[in-house]
Amino acid sequence: MVDDWDGSTSENSDVCVVGSGPVGLSLATRLAAQGVRVLLFESGEKASNPLIQSLGNAEIDPAAHDDMAIVTSRQLGGTSNLWGARTLPFDPIDFEDRDWIGVRWPITYTEMASYLPDAVRATASGAPVYVESLGSDQVDRAFAAAEAGFRADVLERWANEQRAQVIHREAIRNDPRLVVCTGMTVTGLRFAENGLVEAVEVRGSKDGAPATVPVRQLVLAAGGIETTRLLLAAQRSAPERFGGSDGPLGRYYQGHVVGEIAEIHFARPDFARAFDFRVDSHGSYVRRRIVASAETQRAARLLNCAFWPVVPKIGHADHHSAILSMIYLIMKVGPVARLLVAEKIRQMNLTPDDSSVWAHLLNLLRGAPAAAVFGVEFLAKRFDRKTRLPGIFVRNSGGRYGLSYHSEQLPNPDSRLTLTADTDRLDLPKLKIDLRFLSQDAELTLRQHVLLENWLREAGLAQLRYHLPEPERVASILSQARHGTHQIGTTRMGFSRRDGVVDRNCTTFDCPNLHLATTAVLPTSGQANPTLTAVALALRLADRLARR
Repeated sequence: MVDDWDGSTSENSDVCVVGSGPVGLSLATRLAAQGVRVLLFESGEKASNPLIQSLGNAEIDPAAHDDMAIVTSRQLGGTSNLWGARTLPFDPIDFEDRDWIGVRWPITYTEMASYLPDAVRATASGAPVYVESLGSDQVDRAFAAAEAGFRADVLERWANEQRAQVIHREAIRNDPRLVVCTGMTVTGLRFAENGLVEAVEVRGSKDGAPATVPVRQLVLAAGGIETTRLLLAAQRSAPERFGGSDGPLGRYYQGHVVGEIAEIHFARPDFARAFDFRVDSHGSYVRRRIVASAETQRAARLLNCAFWPVVPKIGHADHHSAILSMIYLIMKVGPVARLLVAEKIRQMNLTPDDSSVWAHLLNLLRGAPAAAVFGVEFLAKRFDRKTRLPGIFVRNSGGRYGLSYHSEQLPNPDSRLTLTADTDRLDLPKLKIDLRFLSQDAELTLRQHVLLENWLREAGLAQLRYHLPEPERVASILSQARHGTHQIGTTRMGFSRRDGVVDRNCTTFDCPNLHLATTAVLPTSGQANPTLTAVALALRLADRLARR
């Protein structure tokens, strides 16, 4: 139940959870369902509040990192209020000992994957099916006949409901073992002489009223950035805590290398049909993506990377598409566009070299009937109560599309989060975020394009047409490298406190009753969005805590 903090609830709680995003709520409701009494603190309220949201402001480089209002959400449901709800797990190869990546996972893929069915239920995303056998029609046969260097049978899946507070609404409302206190920000951890966390320091997010809340077991699930911030603040009073100032805490900040440096021209226009959004037999939207096989990745020592065709740049009116111009004009109106797509996606589709609004209006006038029909159909699918269309893919008769890539980023100790001398309104030190992309990230992404280009050409499936000549492509990849919505690596799992903040069970090495449920515990970033894997690990942690 959602409750106002009165100071008495903590006396009967077994586990205190900080953060109500998709990871935190999945863990908290799992614990409550097993009879564990849970007290959950959420900094925000049921609705977004700019005053509370500003508590997460940080020092960033806008050229490398997304605005903090996009990457964090202080509200019941956390960042699930902002995300596109793409849910797919990390791949088996991500858990292998890849010496060219430079870091090992302390758990196996199987240990994580055993929790995927429950993680799918906790995210309302259909079924744990992420590979689809290619069918017998002409399009599928063409891809199936290709050599095994790349795969086009890999699925990405979307949640039918993106907001975690809606998915877990019944437990939040009715389970007496789960008490959710909104508008309360945890600002510090208090440690006992034996090294255990004995209390959290909490303040009212609006009025700043302080409270000290005793805890037995504490789980930080405040998102990758904010969880790291709390641990860095706790390290200030004990510099050797969490591996020390030269240890892994705050380092190895990763997202994904994303962008577009080429077009894909299919040999037959109907080949693009393989990459449409569609509802599969398990009841949620899916789409295929192209990835290098595990054998190719090992042989070429690649980063894990996914590709998929996308509509041409919607801001360039020379596509002469009334539908795409209509989409662009909607994207220009922020408050309206945010009802339809994540703000991150909206901003990615607006560039300084876009055509004038008048050019798009001319396209729209020329094809108004088709655009109107598309708009009605899209809205009906987007707001369907059972399945929610996650995006837009408009096929064209020429078979020409942009080629989007979503690549793993190498762990880099100099890509990091640190505290500044400034504090927020509740006296918690602010962060400086220094997200760095290496030239090797771009070089390996380009190498992946070259291998994909050869595979497509030899199979007779498609050709790539690059936007820039070869000498300029690495620089183009680096210039587009900008992230922040996937917050990975800064409290990573390891084999000891020298190489990780938490152990294989997501418990901190330095404090046996302090646990982390966040994407930041993932040591590598893979090609997949990190939320589903983090939810699976959180459910695994919940079961361990319940057994205690």
